[in-house]
Amino acid sequence: MNTVDTGMQAPRAGRAAIEATLREALQPLELDVQDDSHLHAGHAGAREGGHYTVRIVSIRFEGLSRVARHRLVYDALQGLIQSGIHALAIQARSPHD
Repeated sequence: MNTVDTGMQAPRAGRAAIEATLREALQPLELDVQDDSHLHAGHAGAREGGHYTVRIVSIRFEGLSRVARHRLVYDALQGLIQSGIHALAIQARSPHD
């Protein structure tokens, strides 16, 4: 089967999509998603997707290690990572941190 390259790229994940996905998956008490893509203009990976910083506070992180918290965030965003997240900085806390 032949495929035709139309030159169109899949839509990129954006700040709003990241926020909505994390709100649904992790019910955060606090959430801030910052688009840092403009800071990486010209970087080779910038064409592959956006650069974001996520600051999130969720009861779901209670008792979990930093690595486990990050895994929850990455798991929630897996579909969006495939469609346009190149880099993700995560600050994940529980309400009691």
